[in-house]
Amino acid sequence: MKPSEGTKPLYKDPSQCVEARVEDLLGRMTLEEKIGQMCQYTKYPERHEELVRAGKVGSLFNVTGAEQTNEVQRIAVEQSRLGIPLIFGLDVIHGYSTIYPIPLAMASSWDPEIAKKAASMAAAEASSEGIHWTFAPMVDIARDPRWGRVAEGAGEDPYLGSAMARASVEGYQGENLADHDTIVACPKHYVAYGGAEGGRDYNTVEVSERTLRDVYLPPFKAAVEAGAGTLMSAFNDLNGVPASANRFTLKTVLREEWGFEGFVVSDWNSIGELVSHGTAGTRAQAGKEAVKAGVDMDMEGNVYQTTLARLVEEGAVSEETVDDAVRRILKIKFKLGLFESIYTDTGLAAKVIQCNEHIEAARDFARRSMVLLKNENGLLPLKKDLKIVAVIGPLTDEQDALLGCWSCMGKPEDVVTVLEGIKNKVSEETEVLHAKGCDIQGDSTEGIKDAADKAKASDVAIVVVGESREMSGEAGCRSSLDLPGIQEKLVRDVCDTGVPVVMVLLNGRPMSISYSAEHVPAILEAWHPGIQGGNAVADLIFGDFNPGGRLPVTFPRTVGQVPIYYSHKNTGRPPTSLLYTSKYIDLPSTPLFPFGHGLSYTQFDYSNLMISPKRIAPEGKVEISLDVKNVGDREGDEVVQLYLRDLVGSVTRPVKELKGFKRIALKSGEKTTVKFVVGQEQLAFVNRGMKRVMEPGTFEVMVGGSSEDVKLIGDFEVT
Repeated sequence: MKPSEGTKPLYKDPSQCVEARVEDLLGRMTLEEKIGQMCQYTKYPERHEELVRAGKVGSLFNVTGAEQTNEVQRIAVEQSRLGIPLIFGLDVIHGYSTIYPIPLAMASSWDPEIAKKAASMAAAEASSEGIHWTFAPMVDIARDPRWGRVAEGAGEDPYLGSAMARASVEGYQGENLADHDTIVACPKHYVAYGGAEGGRDYNTVEVSERTLRDVYLPPFKAAVEAGAGTLMSAFNDLNGVPASANRFTLKTVLREEWGFEGFVVSDWNSIGELVSHGTAGTRAQAGKEAVKAGVDMDMEGNVYQTTLARLVEEGAVSEETVDDAVRRILKIKFKLGLFESIYTDTGLAAKVIQCNEHIEAARDFARRSMVLLKNENGLLPLKKDLKIVAVIGPLTDEQDALLGCWSCMGKPEDVVTVLEGIKNKVSEETEVLHAKGCDIQGDSTEGIKDAADKAKASDVAIVVVGESREMSGEAGCRSSLDLPGIQEKLVRDVCDTGVPVVMVLLNGRPMSISYSAEHVPAILEAWHPGIQGGNAVADLIFGDFNPGGRLPVTFPRTVGQVPIYYSHKNTGRPPTSLLYTSKYIDLPSTPLFPFGHGLSYTQFDYSNLMISPKRIAPEGKVEISLDVKNVGDREGDEVVQLYLRDLVGSVTRPVKELKGFKRIALKSGEKTTVKFVVGQEQLAFVNRGMKRVMEPGTFEVMVGGSSEDVKLIGDFEVT
C-alpha cells in the first residue's frame, strides 16, 4: 500500500533515518518516475527541461556553475510532482579549476596523503559550483602504455593502485557526504578496462579469473572498503561478457562478496553498446541485460528511458529489480543532503576556487610527483647564476599540455609554463635564450638549427619535449612510445653541440627514450604537472626542491617489449645468456627504467634488516624493520619499498610483489627506522580452486629503492 498522499511526506523529514525516507519516497513513485531516477543525461538542452519537470531524470552531468545548477535544480524540486533533487556530476579527475598533476603523476609521489588532499581540494572547488559527484578516481591497472588512459590511473601495480584508490575516495568524500565541501566518488572503470588488447581503448579484454582477482580487482575493492558511494561499469567486454552486463563482476563479486551498497552507473552509452558488442540484438534486450546484471543508472544511453517500462510491463524485468536500483540511487541523494541543502551558495566559489592554499598545493604536489630518471655526474641541480641558459623544445612555452587530459574547468591561461618557471628562478644577470626547435608533431626541421645554435651559445640547454594533452587520456592510444614527430632529432642535434643537456619530459605515459637515456646527462620526468608545473620544474632543476618521486610504471626500451612490468612470472626458462630462454635476441629483457625508480640529489644507506618472528602461522603477522640513513649532504626524500616473493606456490607466483612502501624525509646525516607489518592480507593469493588463500612456505623479503635496486634481502616462513 502506498503512503497516503494527504499526510506530510516522511521522506521530507530530515529527522528520519535514510532507509525510512528512501522507502517512503519509493512507495510514492510511479514506475515512470522510478525509471527516471535511473537515467542520466549530459548538459541541459531545452529538450531535457520537460523530462526534469516530469521527474524523469535522476542526474545530469557537464552542467556547471552554481547559477545554472540552481536553476535546473529548482525545476526538479519545485515543479516536479515529488520534488526529487537531481545529482550533478562531472569528471573532476585531477582538480576542478586548480589543476593538479595527472593521476599517474600523483601516483609517482608514492604518497597517498597528497592524493587525498588533492581530491579534497578538488571536491571543495567542484562543490562550490553545484557539483555533487565526480567520475573518479580511475583505478584501472594498466600494463600497456600504448593505452591512452594510463595517464588517468596509478600505473601497473595493484598494491600502489589500491593505496591511491583508497586515498582518493577518502579525499573526495570526506567524513560526511552531506558536508558542503565534499562530493561522492565513482571509481572506474569496473573492471579490467586497462587490459584492453593492443592498448586500444574500448577493446576486448581476456584475463583469467585468477589475474582478475589478483591484479585488476584489488584497487576497486580498496575503493569500496573506503566507502565509495558509486561505481562506473566499463566499456570493454571481459572474457566474452561486456562489463556493463556482467553479472559475475557486478553481482557476485561487487555486491555479494564485497557488500557494496552504493549504485552503479554505466559509462557513456555502454548499455546501448551491448548491441555493438553483439550480446544484445536490440536496445530493449541491452537494457534488460544491464539492469538485471546490476547497472542502476544509464549514462547518456537513453536505453532505460525508452525500453524499461515496457520490459517491466511484459515481465521481462521485475519491478523489484527497478526498485532495488532506485533505492540505491535515492540513498546516495539522501546521504549527500540534497533534500535539505538543495541549492548552492552562489558566493562560495569565489572564496574557494584557485585560492592561495590550492595554488600552493598545486606547486607542491607537482614537485613531489616528478621523477629524476638520470643525473650523470651530478649535473643537476643547476646554479641560478649561470651566464646563459637555453630553453629549447616545442613544450617550453606551452600551456595547454601542462594541464593534461581530463583537465575539467582548467584554463590554459592559468598555467605557468616551463619557460616562465625558469625565468622566475634564475638570477637577473642570467640570459635566457628560447627556441621552439620543432612542433610536437610534424616533420618540419626549419627551427632545429636555430635551437642548436642557441644551445651552443649557452652554459646549459634545457630541452622540454613530450606529448600534447590530447595524446593521452580517453581515445589517446598510440602505437609508438617514441617522442612524437621529430623531437628526437631535436634532442640529438642539441646533444651534438657538446653543451650539457637537461631533458624535461611532459607526457601522460611511459615513453621509449633509449637515445636520450644513453646520451642526455640529466632527465626529469615531469608528466603533465598541472597549472603550477613550470614553477615546479624550475624548483627541482635549480635545487630548491630535492626530487623524491618514483615511477609507478615501467619504462620500456621500445614498444616491442610491451607489456613489460616488474611483477612478471619467472617462467620455466628465465632469461639468461643461453639461447633457449625467455628473452629477445635483439635487446635486453630489462626495462629502460624500472618500476619504483627515481633518483635524488642525496644518497641513502640501508642497514639492519630485522624480520620477527621468522616463522608464523597462517593467521600470524611478521614485522619487518630496517634503518635508513641520509648519507648525502642535503635533505631529501626516500621511498622505501618492500617486495615479497612466494618461493613455492600451488600456482605460479610473480618474481616479486610490492607489499609496502613509505616515503620518508631525512636531513643530511639523519637516520630513522622504517617498519612494515605483513600478514594474510599481503600474502594471500588466488589458488587453483579460485579461493583466496595463504599457503605455507618460504617468503623472500626484498627492501630497496626500486623494484631492481634491492638493498637488503631476508626471508620468513609461513607454517
